[in-house]
Amino acid sequence: MAGVCDLPFRLICSEMGAGLVCTEMISAKAILYNNKNTKELMRLDEKEHPVSLQLFGSDPEIMGDIAKRIEDAGHDILDINMGCPVPKVVNNHEGSALMKDPLLAGRIIEKVASSTKKPVTVKIRKGFDEQSINAVEIAHIAQESGAAAITVHGRLREEYYRGRADLNIIRQVKALVGIPVIGNGDVFSYESAMNMIKETGCDAVMTGRAARGNPWIFKELCQREAGEEYIPPTRDEILDMIIRHAEMLTEYKGEYTGIREMRKHSAWYLTGMKNASKIRGKLNETESLKELKDLIEELRED
Repeated sequence: MAGVCDLPFRLICSEMGAGLVCTEMISAKAILYNNKNTKELMRLDEKEHPVSLQLFGSDPEIMGDIAKRIEDAGHDILDINMGCPVPKVVNNHEGSALMKDPLLAGRIIEKVASSTKKPVTVKIRKGFDEQSINAVEIAHIAQESGAAAITVHGRLREEYYRGRADLNIIRQVKALVGIPVIGNGDVFSYESAMNMIKETGCDAVMTGRAARGNPWIFKELCQREAGEEYIPPTRDEILDMIIRHAEMLTEYKGEYTGIREMRKHSAWYLTGMKNASKIRGKLNETESLKELKDLIEELRED
């Protein structure tokens, strides 16, 4: 969810009922070297709690030092990403590449957990490839190294987001460890969330891609879990959200950057909407908040 899960998006998801939101991935080395863009990635808001700050890196000493340095950054949980499949992360021996080195993974978790008073969670995958399906081993190491909870995405790194998530591997992890296990992968609805819990026994579910253009998924999960009727957003409510999201992004990042980043969000919000194709191309060329609002109003009038 890098490039998606920024502050405006997290605030919207929190409002919709997300039990916990998570920042974009933040490089420990980038914090160490005072990268100018990292400060914005770490920016939090009182309205989004509880919030997890997501850190990645491959050097135990640097990871521990940064965990200590950002102790007062305002996050409730510190999450270590050992699941990211993106080549530029993996090629730097970070993210899911750490699953190929269980000993190093354990040293990183232990160092971070001993350097912060915040609960430390770890995000992993089923394994790196077919030759190293080791989520159960890594989960055990994480628990023994001080992790407070673990999230398991039921796909290999080499699968990225293709195919179906393997619920069996999440079940195996849950059967082994005593810390909470969060299931991840293919949670696109209340039914899929409940099926994951039923099939794996996991303590919670995490959803990412399903929330793109549909932050209402958290409202659906909360209401239906409480036995209440869930009414999907109307066309006007979706269009209103596009405008509100755009306003938040431009306020947060400035109009130039905010509007350009809003292009992808707009496409996600409009997926499946009648007549949306007529303005989709124009939305991808918008350069101002006014242009975007005018296009949305044009669609509203159809």
